[in-house]
Parts: sequence; C-alpha cells; structure tokens
Amino acid sequence: MGLTDALARYALRATHVLVVEVPGEWRTRVGLEQQMLRRGWRPAWTPADADVLAVCGIPGPALAENVGQLWEQMPGPRVRADIGSLSHVSSALDDAATLLLDTPHHRADAQNRPERPQLPEPHGQSDDDGMDHGGHGHHGEHQSADHSDMGHGGHDGMDHGGHGGIDMAPEGIPLATGGQDRDGLEMDVLHLPWGPVLPFWPAGLVLRCALQGDVVVEAGASVIDDAHHHGPGEGHPAQAPWAAVRCDNAMALLALAGAEDVAVRARRARDALLDGNGDAARDAVTRLHRAVRRSRLLRWSLRGVLPLTASDLEDHGLPMSCLGDAHDRLVSLVERVRAQVHDRGPMNPSGTGAVVWDELPHLMTGLELATVRLAVASLDLDPLPGAREVARA
Repeated sequence: MGLTDALARYALRATHVLVVEVPGEWRTRVGLEQQMLRRGWRPAWTPADADVLAVCGIPGPALAENVGQLWEQMPGPRVRADIGSLSHVSSALDDAATLLLDTPHHRADAQNRPERPQLPEPHGQSDDDGMDHGGHGHHGEHQSADHSDMGHGGHDGMDHGGHGGIDMAPEGIPLATGGQDRDGLEMDVLHLPWGPVLPFWPAGLVLRCALQGDVVVEAGASVIDDAHHHGPGEGHPAQAPWAAVRCDNAMALLALAGAEDVAVRARRARDALLDGNGDAARDAVTRLHRAVRRSRLLRWSLRGVLPLTASDLEDHGLPMSCLGDAHDRLVSLVERVRAQVHDRGPMNPSGTGAVVWDELPHLMTGLELATVRLAVASLDLDPLPGAREVARA
C-alpha cells in the first residue's frame, strides 16, 4: 500500500456527506444519518465541505436540477450516492466508500469538469405576487433567485441606466432593486430564496423573501416538484412513530440554535423510538427533556423568536402548541413527546395539529433575516403536509 492509498483510507474515516432529502423520504434520510454515524462520517453544511452528495429518494425535475447544481459546486474528489429507498442506504454508502478510494476515477472526473460551472438559465416570472416562483435552483442563505422580470433588466449585460453597460447581475447573482418602505422612502430590496436544499430545513420547501435591510417585508413559498409527490410510502414520515418525527424536528431547531450536545440527545431519542426500544426511548426522552429545560443557551438564543399570541393562533389557524416564542414551542414539543412516551398516550396527541404550510409567508413577514430559519424550525412542521398548496403573503 502506497502513501497516497494510506492517506486516502485515513481520510475516509472523516468523510463529509451533503444530504438531499426528497419530500416524502424522511425515513430514508434518517436511516442515512444512522449509517453515517456508525461509520464515523459527518454531515456537511455546504457543497464546499462535502465529499459525498447523498440523494435520498428519486427527485423530480426541478429538484434534480438543484442536485446537479450542488454537484457542480462540490470540489473533488467527490462522489454521488443515489439512495432510492431505505433498504438501499447501506449498499449505497459502501459503493460511495469504494469510489472515494478510486484515484483514477477522481482524476478522470477532474479532467472532464468544466473550468466554470454552468449557471442556470433564467426563468420567467409566472406568479402575480411579485415573488419569483419559477425555477428552484437555490441552495442556501447566500444564493439568490432569478428575478429577471423584477426590475433587473435581465442578466445579459444590458445598460442599466448610467452604469455603462455593466452587468448588474454578476455571475448570475441579481443585485438589490428599489422599493418603498413604510414611510414612502425608497430603499433597496433584496430578493433572497431559502431552500429547497438546506440542512435542518423542511424537505422541498422554497421560501422566497424580499428584504429591506435585514427585515422580511414580503414572502412567498412553494413546494418543489409538487406534482411529483405521491402518497405515503416506505420513507414517508407517516410510517414512523409520531414522537420520533417530533424528536427529529426538535433536533433541527437545537442544531440551528447551536446546542449541539442537546441536539445529540434529541437524535438518540428519535433513534430509540424508531428502534422500538421502550426503556431506551423513555430514558433518552427524559434526558432530552431535562437538558432542554436546564439550558441557558437555548433560553438566550430562542427567546423572542417569532412570538405568537392566542390572537395570532386564531388569525392564522395555528394549533395551541405554537403559542409563545421559539423557546416556548421547543419546551412544549419536548414535554408532549415525554408525556406520550411515558404515559403511552395517543400516537398523535390532541392539540398537536400540523401547521399549514400556506401560513408560512404570513408568519415570516416582519422577521429579521437572522431569525427566519429558527422561526421555521420552531413551528414543528410535518415533513410533507397533506395539503401541499402554499399561498403567498
């Protein structure tokens, strides 16, 4: 074994995986995370940090385009793992591990890559709300949607009123446009998309925000490839225990809040519930509940994030579990899971109805940009709602 092979095998132990969850493949994604943990592999937050791109489920056309763009952004050596179902997780990761050690494959991949990735073609505006809901080629906080019909004058290097023909959308990234604030004064408006591929983000959700400064003044939302989704299958969260899905949602909020140690407790509770180990599940949920109640970090970081009053719940048709701010909702969620596990209550306790996704734009309007992801995670959204039509604010 040469030095190169030895170093490659050593690096394999710290493989970083960027996970793409197709809507309805919640169980497949969870199974992937469990297998990654057993191998010592770690999740990647961005394409630049990833060695493996793991796609859980079969994506529709729009999400497939997103996946292609993520793949182009990944540096080599890189491997893509397409995981069609939960039963294929282990074999797909075995194949990925083998391919990561295939040096000739990576050399050929590097030689065949274009010097610059292909930018997505502009999509026309098809909605009447001022928010672009056409394409979904977006993957993170710092990437912008195409808004070619929203005052940018296109991305073709046309003259933009005194800029001497300078392209106002360098590398396809549109700049801010003008808009009136509440006082009637003109301010820059930046259009920023969230999703559909983000860590700890509802699978398939695309949330488009119009920002003045760091405040969301308008929002629109959609579910990517909506017509492509089918009824509950092997990987659908409806096939998993209610408490396990809730622990997974709590884990997302905890991770985004920076409470990694408590997020690990939520993951252990989720996995114990999925394994059907009653004693282990009760112990894990008890530890999670204790950690959430005692954490000053969580209280500091989540207090004041999307506070909702009883009047707000009535106006937006939200369940009582949404009352309060993000910290209140987290504590309520964990307490309901604890009651369900310890008291063997109903699998879907009363007062825990799902938040309708079409209320998201209304709830996000007026928030500061830094709190949007925390606010979404705190609402305990079902991974794939039955009613997928998402309205606009």
